[in-house]
Amino acid sequence: MKKILLLQKWAKPILVMLIGVIPIIVLSGCSTASQSNSINADSSGIFNHFFIYPFSILIKFFANAFHGNYGLSIVLMTFIIRLAIMPLMMNQTKKQMDMKEKMAVLQPELTALKEKYKNDVSADAKKQQQVEMMQLYQKHQFNPLNMGCLPMLLQWPITLAFYYAIRRTPEIAAHDFLWFSLGKTDMILPLIAAAVYYVQFRVSQSVSAQYQQNQNNQMAFIGLLSPIMMGVFSFEMPAALPLYWAVGGIFIIVQTIILNKMYTKPNVASKNLPTGVEDL
Repeated sequence: MKKILLLQKWAKPILVMLIGVIPIIVLSGCSTASQSNSINADSSGIFNHFFIYPFSILIKFFANAFHGNYGLSIVLMTFIIRLAIMPLMMNQTKKQMDMKEKMAVLQPELTALKEKYKNDVSADAKKQQQVEMMQLYQKHQFNPLNMGCLPMLLQWPITLAFYYAIRRTPEIAAHDFLWFSLGKTDMILPLIAAAVYYVQFRVSQSVSAQYQQNQNNQMAFIGLLSPIMMGVFSFEMPAALPLYWAVGGIFIIVQTIILNKMYTKPNVASKNLPTGVEDL
């Protein structure tokens, strides 16, 4: 029982760290050699042939349709990819909102249970409190480990393939977009990407099942760490990549707000939101 509660306490922060931070580290660790290894029809490997190369072809196709504007091509491709994986995000949001609704009903009973044992610090009392807490979870069919992270894992191959397609399509580096060169580092775009990444994290917490204060503190730390890492690594990368991250982040922010409104029921719309999210 104790192990289950410990897993409940740490599973969400650890998964968010893995999902939000590790991809940034992995992507930033790509060598210069891989960056100069242009993708083409003869590139070996299943991932190269069936994922990265088709994305590279589509980037070139839309760029030609926009008279050689590779920046617009990246923006359009980002929106297309995000639209394609939206059903996964809709399913994830629905699960999270269901958990929030159950927790809104469950919270008064958990508070009463805590009050019941607040003056009894014996080992037997703590054990009995844990047993009764699990009984409450079963009564309300609430699974604290059902956090809906699978859709995030399923979209990794798609987003990674598009990332590598951008890095390994040499035509992109030879073009400009807005005020920056797509093939060179930029001083402003990484700050924009980092800011978007932070807002995305804050908005996403409005539909996540975060109810314990210690977990909120852990998530707040991750919410600051991720955009900082994103900004630092973006300063060392061609501007096409922070452009991709910034556009994708803006799409996710809008998507999260819309799905939140779609699946939130009036009686739980304003309950258990992280501090400050209501103002976003």
